[in-house]
Amino acid sequence: MMSDICCLNSSFALLVSFSTEVAADVMILSASSSAFVEASLNAPNNGPVFDDLKIDLGGVQHTRVASVDVGNPHLIIEVEDMEGIDLGEVGPKLEAFFFMFINTGIKSYENMIFGHKRLAIIDLSPSSNQPFEIDNYILIFNGEIYNYIELKKEHNIETITDSDTEVLLRMYMKYGVDSVQYFNGMFSFVIYNKTTKDIFVARDRLGIKPLYVYEKNNELIYSSEISSILNIYSSEFDEFGLRQYRKFRMTLKGYTIYEDIKQFPAASYSINGKITKYWDINPEQTENPSDEKLDFLLRDSVSLRKRSDVPVGTYLSGGLDSTILTNILKPDHTWTVGFPEMNEFSWTDIADKSLNSKHHKTVVSKEIFLETGEWMIKKRQEPLSVPNEILIYLMTKEVKKENTVVLSGEGADELFWGYDRIFKWANSQKTIQVSDFDEKYCYGSNIDNEVIDFALEGLLGNTPLEKVAYFFQINHLHGLLRRVDNSTMLCSVEARVPFVDHRLIEMMIGASFDWKMGSSFKEPLKRLYKNLIPEEIINRKKIGFPVPLESIFANKVDGQNTPMDAWLEYNINLIK
Repeated sequence: MMSDICCLNSSFALLVSFSTEVAADVMILSASSSAFVEASLNAPNNGPVFDDLKIDLGGVQHTRVASVDVGNPHLIIEVEDMEGIDLGEVGPKLEAFFFMFINTGIKSYENMIFGHKRLAIIDLSPSSNQPFEIDNYILIFNGEIYNYIELKKEHNIETITDSDTEVLLRMYMKYGVDSVQYFNGMFSFVIYNKTTKDIFVARDRLGIKPLYVYEKNNELIYSSEISSILNIYSSEFDEFGLRQYRKFRMTLKGYTIYEDIKQFPAASYSINGKITKYWDINPEQTENPSDEKLDFLLRDSVSLRKRSDVPVGTYLSGGLDSTILTNILKPDHTWTVGFPEMNEFSWTDIADKSLNSKHHKTVVSKEIFLETGEWMIKKRQEPLSVPNEILIYLMTKEVKKENTVVLSGEGADELFWGYDRIFKWANSQKTIQVSDFDEKYCYGSNIDNEVIDFALEGLLGNTPLEKVAYFFQINHLHGLLRRVDNSTMLCSVEARVPFVDHRLIEMMIGASFDWKMGSSFKEPLKRLYKNLIPEEIINRKKIGFPVPLESIFANKVDGQNTPMDAWLEYNINLIK
């Protein structure tokens, strides 16, 4: 049988010379361009790399995949049975694969390389792609500025595009370092001034969007992903960082598990490496907020975070937080995930009854859990935080079929003291004892008081309750946010967290124990939204995408090792 050629027109001109190995949302600023170019670019005119392309032609086997230039790049797939292919089915799948690469931009300037892979959410046109330039300024930006429309109006900002990216840069051009005070959003960005040679770097108040720094031997890299840095330079493991991970499932105060890679601090900016903190919270008790103000700010936070030029859905765990968000947003699609023997599907069914959305359930086997976890850990070259990070990734793969943005309930437990066990303990103490904090909060069975002392040092507040509240808002929350960002960005989906709005946190951090806890945990939310969500949801204690660790790691659990010990070592061993 003669071969036929299936030719699918594409518009990814950038891919003529770029490898598909450029990481999502990566930011690179390097004093030596050669290393990055050699690591991330193909030879000129080679066309896109197809190494990771898994082509499903509905049973028809392909014999060759290639790229040719016939005026613009085309993907060529050679098959022997052209009649067996439904182009209406196959075409969109292939387009979806390459869509994640078409907005990749690389720009060289003097001794620097700027790289960015854009997930287009607001203003989908190529004019908003990055690196983004105005006059003498170059911007690479990961995240969203939710209040960009208000900023344009209030500050008389004229723009060429409809993107929040341009608003961010023009606000910086107008106000300099003070511009970050105006932003309501999640962001990490780098701005380079070609005239003054200044490098301005900033990260959002709560550290929702990650940012890592490598600085060694006159090389400087800022990146949203550790793996992007390690693809260029190697680094030894940081033993103190690993010890932090074993106790907290995360690293704190700028540490990572690598000696040469640091976290750029949240709520901070830097000019040419000099870091300044621009925001903090005061956990000391203040006047309790009114129900009206709380309701207004939460609804406004959701309203800002539904701004998108792509569809928006919500995770729905069947708990109080996600059910409230879902009822406020009223999306077309909601999503949950679980194991056959351990899930919250019955609760999500109850939560979904009051909605007109289509509810999707993702069922995960133990085999897929471990297989996916291994891939995620090796892909990111860093350990995962909590076991359900894998579940969130697998669920988000399904989310991507309908939504590119998803709302999540992270932050509510930190805001309303949903971890009632430790907050009740802190409220009853005069001082924080390391051994008690270890028992109430930390993970794994090993004792490491030095690491706990390090974590507790410098917490703001006068009482144990205030210090614990500060710890959860500034440290614990970071681990949860990292989990969500990691698992969603791997799927080219943007997660937004309405409870992590700095206005809510500023208002709520000093509220009294009695007001927050009341007769039960999260009393203000239950009181405010009792007529909005089902009564059964109001009165239950959420588990939240549970994972049967004990059975998954049954062969590694004994009198000395707990399921959490097994989880932590599983992560570390896959990296080492």
